[in-house]
Amino acid sequence: MKLLSDRLAIDGSSLTVDDVVAVARGGVPVIISAASLEAVRRSRAVVETLLEGDQAIYGITTGFGYFKNRRIPRSSLEQLQHNLLVSSAAGVGEPFSREVVRAMLLLRANTLARGYSGVCPETLELLVAMLNRGVHPVVPSRGSVGASGDLAPLAHLALVLTGEGEAEVAGEVLSGRAALARVGLEPIWLGAKEGLALINGTQAMSALGAITVYRARRLAKLADLACAMTLEATLGSRTAFLPHFHRLRPHPGQQASARNLLVLTEDSALIASHAGCDRVQDAYSLRCAPQVHGASLDAIAYAAGVIAIEINAVTDNPLIFADTGQVVTGGHFHGQPVAMATDVLAIALAELADISERRTERLVNADYSNGLPMFLTEAGGLHSGYMVAQYTAASLVSENKVLAHPACVDSIPTSAGQEDHVSMGLTAARKALSVCDNCERVLAIELMCAAQALDLRGKLTPGRGSRAALGMIRSAIPHLESDRIVSRDIEKVVELMASGTLLAAVEAACGPLD
Repeated sequence: MKLLSDRLAIDGSSLTVDDVVAVARGGVPVIISAASLEAVRRSRAVVETLLEGDQAIYGITTGFGYFKNRRIPRSSLEQLQHNLLVSSAAGVGEPFSREVVRAMLLLRANTLARGYSGVCPETLELLVAMLNRGVHPVVPSRGSVGASGDLAPLAHLALVLTGEGEAEVAGEVLSGRAALARVGLEPIWLGAKEGLALINGTQAMSALGAITVYRARRLAKLADLACAMTLEATLGSRTAFLPHFHRLRPHPGQQASARNLLVLTEDSALIASHAGCDRVQDAYSLRCAPQVHGASLDAIAYAAGVIAIEINAVTDNPLIFADTGQVVTGGHFHGQPVAMATDVLAIALAELADISERRTERLVNADYSNGLPMFLTEAGGLHSGYMVAQYTAASLVSENKVLAHPACVDSIPTSAGQEDHVSMGLTAARKALSVCDNCERVLAIELMCAAQALDLRGKLTPGRGSRAALGMIRSAIPHLESDRIVSRDIEKVVELMASGTLLAAVEAACGPLD
């Protein structure tokens, strides 16, 4: 994807995770590159030529799945595509968020823009117009096994192009036809191959994967920040983060995390104040943070690499090769790569939360905190301080342990055994996003408690990065003098994290984190 002034041009092969978020969350408008439109025209011309013959071509002149050998008369080929959409729109459950649906629209348009799917240019153009004008299909979040792609979610998305289904426009849910009319668009009638091209693919799981990867990268840095603040508040040591030490076990993520922890705690008067103490080494949740955070960071990098490939892949079936006129039937729609990657992503985020909760326990427990008051309140008894905040972190971490169980190792046959191995990729991606939400709040609790603990250390200042974070957190929530509703404070810290404000303030003070 190329930036053209204030727009993004899709070409099917250069989309990035940052682009996905810019469009899905930031509303950056999208155009289709001229080369892509020409490729789409050529691909469609091949389909039109094939329709003149009597060849059996899966999904074009035949039925689908179990009905792969059932020939469909020429007069019914368009009805076949419409029937596919309505019969596949079998999703259930709460709808995906607007952000996820916008990412799905973008990814579906991007894969069609490669010119191997055989759709009409007008179909691709309508997808992009819906995205740009804020027509967001109502897409139930459950119902995909991730084998012939995300059939049910994508069917709900595609139905709106034909005037059916439902879509949200400016906060109001309308019928597909009314939603299009509200923004000056008209529905289309799909031609041969087009229904299949719109719903065969991994764009639901990939949309979730891209959004979760984007957030996970930020959370990995914020985990280092939370650890740095807790380290200083509990009077820990920086020695375990020295570069020559980590060169002896050179995992990239481990080295990056260690560098971050050194940078964040640089010029710490708190750490300098106990240089001659008799404590030999810190607990694992502090001393081994680079090894644990780093393993998660490497896992996030793996998932990011898979998602980067998938969002620029052609994932429907069959594929049309315009240069040769060949039609190839295969299995690019199978979601196993994304399923496995998002399962790993969930595990990586669960571990960031797991170790964070242990550090929160060290902050609120006077037996571990090297002199801080129990539950970080100076009036214990009448006030309970952050006692139950740690309970919340423990609850979320426990939930993550269930959610981190991989979905991709499960399979259940569908379509009367024709689709005898499925990926459960959308389940994996949904779980990863849920773990991400939980992880964000667990880290927010640690950051909130660490800020309170740093306040309680008096006039000794923390390191450069921790100091900037403390100032930003205090701009959103005051020091806890007496008990108040803690959940409000947690959500205010979450907002600082999710908006990028907290990380931006820290990096402005100590430079970009790895």
